[in-house]
Amino acid sequence: MSSGFNTDVRAGEHVFHVQTEDRGPGYQTIDTAVYQGGRVLHRRSSSYAEFASSAEFSEGLLRQRVEDQHRRVIEEIRSGPLAAEMIAAGERAGSAGGVQVQLLNPGSWLSGGKVQLHVEILGRNDRKPQPGAHVEAGIEGALLDVRHKGTSDDQGRVQIQFPLPPLGKGDLALVILARAEAGKDEIRFTMRSRSKSPSANPAASS
Repeated sequence: MSSGFNTDVRAGEHVFHVQTEDRGPGYQTIDTAVYQGGRVLHRRSSSYAEFASSAEFSEGLLRQRVEDQHRRVIEEIRSGPLAAEMIAAGERAGSAGGVQVQLLNPGSWLSGGKVQLHVEILGRNDRKPQPGAHVEAGIEGALLDVRHKGTSDDQGRVQIQFPLPPLGKGDLALVILARAEAGKDEIRFTMRSRSKSPSANPAASS
């Protein structure tokens, strides 16, 4: 990813985290995700493949496109309809069952250049362990987009370990996705400066 923007946006009593990124030359896509409490409530993507192959292409103009899309989503949240849509979606998710993925070691998942994730998958309403859930984890923003997989045990838990991959120039995030019969859930944690040992910070706060 060559560029990215992150903004916290307040709509009434709710705070949403808006993240817009250039997915890089391998994807040629500008991706915007809106999070609340680390959970994705809205996603928007636009391709710039045609622009990338044109004579007008430049890194500066591409960054402007990323920023423009970022600002449009922010404006839609502040104007009301998109915020209302996401609030309703969050309430439906909270009342309609489904699953919830949790990182049990958020402060120590990265150490000595190795990623060690202790993940738990629970039913969103009954809080019961979800065995057999398929879990994927990876570092968004790494030079290689590799997802590491595991399956939850009878306690709804799984451990996933892998070396920290070479990191790209854009924003970095640990992304964990779980899929089970009852539904799916995704969480992410932004990572601090790449000039030091990165550590986890929640991507959004509710």
